[in-house]
Amino acid sequence: MPNPNLRRTLRALPDFAPNLPTFDPEAAPEDPAELFLVWLEEALAAGVPQPHAFSLATADTAGNLSSRMLILKDLDADGWHFATSRSSRKGRELEQNPRAAMNFYWYAQGRQVRVAGNVVQLSTEASARDWDERPGADGTENPSWQLYALSPREVEFWQAAPQSRHIRHRYEL
Repeated sequence: MPNPNLRRTLRALPDFAPNLPTFDPEAAPEDPAELFLVWLEEALAAGVPQPHAFSLATADTAGNLSSRMLILKDLDADGWHFATSRSSRKGRELEQNPRAAMNFYWYAQGRQVRVAGNVVQLSTEASARDWDERPGADGTENPSWQLYALSPREVEFWQAAPQSRHIRHRYEL
């Protein structure tokens, strides 16, 4: 049964936290990974819970979309690392269509970072190491565990600002 007050309730919720940081795209580094690491450090310093969590969107060959929350494992020359079982829905979708989009959202700072591009499987050794380093690892192997790297084709940084004058800074790679 629809809630007749839902729209009013949703409109009354705050969009962003007060006292948002500022962002000057003119001062942004040429490498989006460098800017991401600065923003991640600022999120950590501000006490943002789980700033390494992101939404990962994938699609199968028919274009059916799905998304879920994951944890960033690393960021290096290979790309933005995450892991899952190859037999999971996202693992199967990445096998069929190795492209994905990540979205990090840090409410307290009014910031989002969107990363989209091609995804590659990293080595068996790197995947096994990632499995072993998981909290609660018990030394057993998981041969279906796969570490992936998203190599970005585009990265967009979004900073909320007063009076809806939000700032977007986009990199095309």
